[in-house]
Amino acid sequence: MLSKPELLAPAGDFTRLEYAIEYGADAVYIGGPLLNLRANAINFSFEDIEEGVKFAHSLNKKVYVTVNIVFHDEDIEKLESYLKKLEELQVDAIIVSDPAVIKVSRNVTNLDIHLSTQASTMNKEAALFFKNQGVSRIVLARELSKEDIVDIKENVDIELECFIHGAMCAGISGRC
Repeated sequence: MLSKPELLAPAGDFTRLEYAIEYGADAVYIGGPLLNLRANAINFSFEDIEEGVKFAHSLNKKVYVTVNIVFHDEDIEKLESYLKKLEELQVDAIIVSDPAVIKVSRNVTNLDIHLSTQASTMNKEAALFFKNQGVSRIVLARELSKEDIVDIKENVDIELECFIHGAMCAGISGRC
């Protein structure tokens, strides 16, 4: 159990990564050059990720990379090599929403896997399912009450993450 909550902040570019960490974030999440939904961010090249990870790790901070697009077959073809590259760059975790990414990552890397809020995890059975698939942290659905979060935490031994501000809207085949 964490002695204090981890403060996680988005970082759209290297300057914002530095600011987030220098102003107290324990970790940042970023979009890499492929396979992420951080459309309004500049996003990070592989070189930027390497530099960001080195900077963060020098201060005992973490970098998580979103791999959370809605995957089509042509995207899956790029996935294995992309995940291996992220592992080589020593990112601390990937944030995913598609079960295919969990499967491929478990087969070809040792990356830590965090489940995105986009997976809409709202109950302990779903949390247990994803834990059994190798997920180490679940970013819970934003609609949960404090009581719902406590219930999941008391029944599933897994790290939980909650958004404390912000909004997300997605229109994906019935999820809007």
